[in-house]
Amino acid sequence: ILNSDLKVIILDEPTKGVDVGAKSQIYKIMSDLASQGFGIIMVSSEMPEVLGMADTIVVMQEGRVSKIFTDVENVTQEQILEAAMGSSPDNTSWRG
Repeated sequence: ILNSDLKVIILDEPTKGVDVGAKSQIYKIMSDLASQGFGIIMVSSEMPEVLGMADTIVVMQEGRVSKIFTDVENVTQEQILEAAMGSSPDNTSWRG
């Protein structure tokens, strides 16, 4: 059981190097935690993982946020890649 004072969990490449069965279990744990009210920040370089798990996608380029996608059901891998490469026509740097 996680500490009840915990509000946000940061997972950096949580499924890197694990088999498909383990990935599925990790995704289930993440979903269960989110449904319990935990905020989860997942850092991942796997596009299908990001598109399948995220409800908001923040793309960074050179250490800065280059694009935030909130309508993830309509985001494509190409749009994410464009934002990451800085070639998106509507790409604007955001500094928070």
